[in-house]
Amino acid sequence: MKTETTNRGGAYSNTKATLALAKASFRSIIRSPSAVVFTLAFPLIFILVFGFLGGGGTHIDVGISPGPDLKNPVVGMLEKTGMIRLVKDKSKEDFAKLLEKGNVDAMIDVHRKVNSVAYSVNVVYTSASMDKGNILKSVLNNLFYDKNLKPSIAEIKESTVHGREYKTIDFILPGQLGFSLLSTGVFGTAFVFLSLRQTLVIKRFFATPVKRSSIVIGEGIARIGFALIGALFIIVLGNLFFGFTLVHGAITVVNMLVLATLGVIVFMGFGFIISGIAKNESMVPPISNIVTLPQFLLSGTFFSIEAFPKWLQPISRALPLTYLNDAMRKVAFEGVGLWDVKFQIMILFIWGIGIYAVAVKVFKWE
Repeated sequence: MKTETTNRGGAYSNTKATLALAKASFRSIIRSPSAVVFTLAFPLIFILVFGFLGGGGTHIDVGISPGPDLKNPVVGMLEKTGMIRLVKDKSKEDFAKLLEKGNVDAMIDVHRKVNSVAYSVNVVYTSASMDKGNILKSVLNNLFYDKNLKPSIAEIKESTVHGREYKTIDFILPGQLGFSLLSTGVFGTAFVFLSLRQTLVIKRFFATPVKRSSIVIGEGIARIGFALIGALFIIVLGNLFFGFTLVHGAITVVNMLVLATLGVIVFMGFGFIISGIAKNESMVPPISNIVTLPQFLLSGTFFSIEAFPKWLQPISRALPLTYLNDAMRKVAFEGVGLWDVKFQIMILFIWGIGIYAVAVKVFKWE
């Protein structure tokens, strides 16, 4: 009985120590200018810039329905039009879903009329992109009356389906949120634990009953809490001022915060590795940049990785931030649940297992 009471007392003491460490660490994070800059300032600057730029653009994404003849004159002329980007290699069902979600502005089905050399053109627009739809209508009308194409086009049929508008902020904000979580996890963890080790604070902790796990968990709670507060602030700001899409409102926000928690835990693993291999504070920034910059540039933070060269895309698809960004966008704009992004979550889990396996090997307490 006495042993059981002692164990309970020890567990309570460790829990109390963990929370105390988390509280102290959280206060130090708030007072750190670099933490505020990387977690809030940088992402907000980019969000404000792209938010004020708006959702417009000079390109119209048009899906081409699959068919036996994709080399017809209509498709050929559309490919020569600089403002139109043709999306191919998808089924009609896939294009219907992309139209509804606002990922393409229109879908065109070109087929040869029976017993004729002329083509019939069926165009389906989305109500979410009426401005771009009007531009496409003008382009198609010009093609219809083009003296070279006129014999090839028999008719153009048009229809409109309902769809959500896919704004610039809907792409940019999840990417900036991912960048914020990456910076918080890597830079914050690396600097803090290296500093604790060099100033012999951790060594002093060993002279107390505090367990090593309490130190890590306490720091983790503080780091995750600060990251989630920053994530919530960014999401709410984007929604209120720039119309960032949250399909299911508060439920979508909760799902995004769950993904943010998983993301920052994985990224903290990088920070533990860096704090273990860095010999002094001056080594932390260059090593951290080796980890963060490729992900910042190649993980679809500003542009879709589909826009990258083919040889570069496999590298982009190997980075953990790519999957966090992708999951965030699907949850926010498409309104899917966490189960629907289980593949992205699984990849993050695999990265987490691998990263922490390395962190355990290289991490130093003294």
